Amino acid sequence: MNRRTQAMLAALVAGMFASASAVSFAQTTSDAPTTHADKKAAKKQAEADHDAALAQAKADKKKTKSQSEANEAAADAKVKDAKKAD
Repeated sequence: MNRRTQAMLAALVAGMFASASAVSFAQTTSDAPTTHADKKAAKKQAEADHDAALAQAKADKKKTKSQSEANEAAADAKVKDAKKAD
């Protein structure tokens, strides 16, 4: 491909992204009033987000504890090796 074709292709792709983001923005900023179903869905989503955050925190805590135990075991092994070397 020559430079002119590449430039046209790049402009076309950039235009597609710009129009897609404009459509997405237009959909999220509509002036339609929120319905009961929208509120209910938002509440369910908030609950799901909370549950996911809680589960992630528990997993992180467990991972940290496991890593700490592994580090402690490695340190103990080094101490034993050092004592054997004496």
